[in-house]
Amino acid sequence: MFRQSFLLSCLVFALACASVVRAQQTPAAPVLAAKSWVLVEFGSGQVLASHAPDERLEPASLTKLMTAYLTFSALRQKNLGLADTVTISEKAWRMGGSKMFIKAGDKVLVEDLIKGMVVQSGNDASVALAEAIGGDEETFAGMMNREAARLGMKSTRFRNATGMPDPEHRTTARDLSLLATALIRDFPQEYARYYSIREFRYSNISQLNRNRLLWMDASVDGIKTGSTESAGFCLVASARRNGRRLLSVVLGTGSDAARAQESLKLLNWGYQARDAIRLYAAGQPVSSFKVWKGSASTVKAGFLPRDFIVSVPKGHGDRLRATLVSRQPLLAPVRQGQAIGIMRLTLDDRAYGEYPVLALETVAVGNWFRRFIDTVRLWFSR
Repeated sequence: MFRQSFLLSCLVFALACASVVRAQQTPAAPVLAAKSWVLVEFGSGQVLASHAPDERLEPASLTKLMTAYLTFSALRQKNLGLADTVTISEKAWRMGGSKMFIKAGDKVLVEDLIKGMVVQSGNDASVALAEAIGGDEETFAGMMNREAARLGMKSTRFRNATGMPDPEHRTTARDLSLLATALIRDFPQEYARYYSIREFRYSNISQLNRNRLLWMDASVDGIKTGSTESAGFCLVASARRNGRRLLSVVLGTGSDAARAQESLKLLNWGYQARDAIRLYAAGQPVSSFKVWKGSASTVKAGFLPRDFIVSVPKGHGDRLRATLVSRQPLLAPVRQGQAIGIMRLTLDDRAYGEYPVLALETVAVGNWFRRFIDTVRLWFSR
């Protein structure tokens, strides 16, 4: 009897030790001195850690991420050129807060305005760009809101191009992570060109980038700070280590130093406590799906425009399982990049996320005979 009790006690002790070891191997996400935060795996959009990610808060100058997104869009569409000049309005010149120190009537290069907005967080530069693209800031704000809706920023409302306080100007940490992800994904060259600049000099005035992490951690390459008295000190940051990119959003800290320290704490946890598993390369066919009434009978499915990377707790990669589900019937036309299926992930047989699978190619509508045959087949398959 004593022997059985002793062996049982040893077994319980061993299991407890194993649990402690596993807990040590997978540390809990940090608790930050901030109002709201989120950490995202860039390769999949997977949320690794968060606190109040959907609380609507003031974004302050993080607003300029959307101003930059629309500026880069205008450049791509040839509606604006880097060598173009913008005549500075009195409204832009009179903007308070952080400044590039441009003057009314000056003709300033678009590229200088971009640097003034990104590096110096210039409200004057942001308004000048908004007026150049939208005609006036109010019209530009409407463009910002339409783009936010397209990107899935469901809790965001922009009232201006700068982030100056307005009772209706609100967003969330989750929405800002969507915006920052889209900016890096859709404009990788522009992101690399501007967001890691540490200092910019204009009109004989040099100003440092307010993102302290550019000096504190070599893996950090952007992206934007923001602060007002009511919003606190905020930072959207991104780091790339060993080919893996993480993105953090930290809102409402108490100081400039705190937003950097808390952001770095969150990023470090993501790299130290989680393994990145690259399931599929960008453009790699995962499967082929049946297409009805199309010029081709199948379409290749996969992930675009980036590798599909999922994060798991350290040492748990071999426990991840993926199941592919096609959306049927899939009718032509099918356009490249269209969501045509779902990748369902499980970890230890528990649901671990669902991610859209995209068409890797376009399939046009088939001829009348193909459409007729497939219509009959679909009718009999009901």
